[in-house]
Amino acid sequence: MRSILVLADRSPAMAARLDTALALARAVEGHVTVIVDTPVARFMSVDAMGGSFVATDAIREALENDDAFATEIEGRLRRDDVPFNVVRSEDEPVDALADAARLADVIVLSKGSEIAGEVALATRCPVLLAPLDHAAPMPPARVCVGWDGGNESAGALRAALPLLGLAEEVTLLSVTEKAGGFPATGALEYLSRHGVKAAFEEVQRAGSTEETLAAAVRRLGGDLLVMGAYGRSRMREYLFGGVTRHFLEQQDGPALLLAH
Repeated sequence: MRSILVLADRSPAMAARLDTALALARAVEGHVTVIVDTPVARFMSVDAMGGSFVATDAIREALENDDAFATEIEGRLRRDDVPFNVVRSEDEPVDALADAARLADVIVLSKGSEIAGEVALATRCPVLLAPLDHAAPMPPARVCVGWDGGNESAGALRAALPLLGLAEEVTLLSVTEKAGGFPATGALEYLSRHGVKAAFEEVQRAGSTEETLAAAVRRLGGDLLVMGAYGRSRMREYLFGGVTRHFLEQQDGPALLLAH
């Protein structure tokens, strides 16, 4: 998890997001790449007759502003002790991240990010959602892993392995288990082979699965929740709700590591 990709913006959550990425880089001796994106397609329009219009002056101004923002971030990072680079993009944010993440180990966004679910689906890279107002502790002391025996949770477990190996406590939490999924004993054996001692706790469901899981993480004082993203179809989660959607919309609580 040494190649860390961060999407930069001017939101209040940017400071905590960048600090989380830097803390992670220090913990794993990693490198931070910050991407400053100017989605120029948003300055273009097509009328009903097929004609196109490009707001050239607006594009020029946006590019200049974001170039200055990138320079500002470079100045901030030069005062730190973490290797870094800042890159520019003119694609839509999800496309920009998907392209830049081909050789990244983790993408850092903020909790409540509107694009986090899309990014998790568009890349093979895990997504770390940082708290909005403070850096996530890195390495995390207590990690909770949402385990349902599915391929998504297994992928998230593998993706989180570098952090699990640094944590003081790791707990696999199971509310329900998918039929035909990987049993928790298999996950514990996998972690043991990698030198990670983990506990397993099967939680009695009280309310929805997501509410039960969130309550268990709070009770254990988890600094990080690891879980698979979209174990069922995204459309079904949109229509009826689901575990992934619940945690993507949640803006409080610990940092979240998602993988699909």
